[in-house]
Amino acid sequence: MIHGMFDSGALPAAERLVQFTARRHRVLADGIANLSTPFYKPRDLDPKAFQSALADAIDRRRKTVSPIRGPLEMQNTRQLRFEPDRIDVRPDPVHRNILFHDQNNRDLERLMQHLAENTVSHQVGIELVKNQFDMIGRAIEERA
Repeated sequence: MIHGMFDSGALPAAERLVQFTARRHRVLADGIANLSTPFYKPRDLDPKAFQSALADAIDRRRKTVSPIRGPLEMQNTRQLRFEPDRIDVRPDPVHRNILFHDQNNRDLERLMQHLAENTVSHQVGIELVKNQFDMIGRAIEERA
């Protein structure tokens, strides 16, 4: 009974979104911290690859188990390995910037843009998780 409460609805997808954005935030912050480090190559995680993996997992759950219940089994990608309670990442170097004389290809504006976009996505994921737990709480209190 309790197990079904936590693997249904949007909660598993929202949890994965929060996990991904938290990991990406660390990768982007590492790039900002090493902005002036010679020979440092900024790295990033591909949000589109994550979104595609999440969409595929949701589609598979809808077809095999139930439209809204059951585990959300995500397939690993080149950059992401999905564990039951976390995501392991292998970020790729970013090669789309100008290479400076110190062999660093930094781009502060782009890093800050990605960080801001990732922060908004993280906040949305946190709100979705919070709303799901609020609904569970109301159901427990019989106020649903």
